[in-house]
Amino acid sequence: MLNRKQILTRFFLPLLLIIVLCSQAALAQSLRLYTPYPHITVPPGETIDYAIDLINNGGAIATAEVNVEGLPEGWKQTLRSGGWNAQAISVLPREKKSLNLKVELPFDIEKGVYTFRVIARGHSVLPLTVEVSEQGTVKTVFTADQANMQGHATSTFNYRAKLENQTGEKQLYALSSHAPRGWTVVFKPNYQQASSVEIDPGQSKDIQIEVKAPYNVKAGKYTIPVVASTGSSTARLELEADISGTYGIELTTPDGRLSEKITAGRRKTIDLVVRNSGSTDLSSVRMSAGKPQGWEVTFTPDTIPLIAAGESAQVKAQVRAYDKSIPGDYVLNLTAQTPEATSTASFRMSVRTPLLWGWLGILIILGAIGVVVYLFRKYGRR
Repeated sequence: MLNRKQILTRFFLPLLLIIVLCSQAALAQSLRLYTPYPHITVPPGETIDYAIDLINNGGAIATAEVNVEGLPEGWKQTLRSGGWNAQAISVLPREKKSLNLKVELPFDIEKGVYTFRVIARGHSVLPLTVEVSEQGTVKTVFTADQANMQGHATSTFNYRAKLENQTGEKQLYALSSHAPRGWTVVFKPNYQQASSVEIDPGQSKDIQIEVKAPYNVKAGKYTIPVVASTGSSTARLELEADISGTYGIELTTPDGRLSEKITAGRRKTIDLVVRNSGSTDLSSVRMSAGKPQGWEVTFTPDTIPLIAAGESAQVKAQVRAYDKSIPGDYVLNLTAQTPEATSTASFRMSVRTPLLWGWLGILIILGAIGVVVYLFRKYGRR
């Protein structure tokens, strides 16, 4: 017959051991890791932001060390909870704690499927799968928000560009331009003019690019290539400036002289030159005149259909002075105009009397002298 000690050893101790083991197993299974996105697809260089819950399904407080294992080489991770880099997390019964896991993928990575684990040590394992959608490269990316802009030749074109360092090392980029001759290109990283910029790996910098066209550039589309280069990586960005041109017109004579002589009542032909001094073609150039009362001015032609940029056209102005104009200087304002530009040339016209009136004046004077002589001879002896 078994004594009390034998009964305790043979029956109660194994039963107590079973109860302890069951309670430990239940406690171990009370903590669970959960995320809604265990399998995702991303491109190289992406930063993945996981939201993970540590859930306590048990009836007592549970504590576990939480860490990440099996992360591929070159990948970076940060695991935080409650704003802290927590090493161990305690969860009240029937509650949960939120964890934030950030995983940074390198740019130089092969296309494929990668797995790693988040572990609540002694409690739960959360497997995570990342599928990289394309073959990664070590490169520099140079982009612009708006690569095409339109404006006049006198405009300043401001482009907003972004330079991304998708290499694994800090890079010092030299900034340069291959713009057409006469164009001015200024780089302003961080809004300060510079010819180079330093960027950390995986980071980017905003760069403002100011472009100015040369004087009197013709209307059209122009490509301005800009380059960011280091010893190991180069990126090229093509900007486009659509020049609508400038309007300019000049009215003068072939020799530049703006004065003429004319006889009252007579006609005078003046040769004029209408020059397009802008960078845009001028159409329907009309000629007009501001003249003294009684004067007449006609143009041949009175309207010029088209003057190309940098070209000129010939016009003849026929001027007739007023019959009763007294000798002296008169001003004619001759104008060439379009809706976009106007030019006026002021001509000084020196009026002379006709030769016939000169001879008549002489004859009148001679007649008066003859009358005086006659009277003197006839009545002088008395």
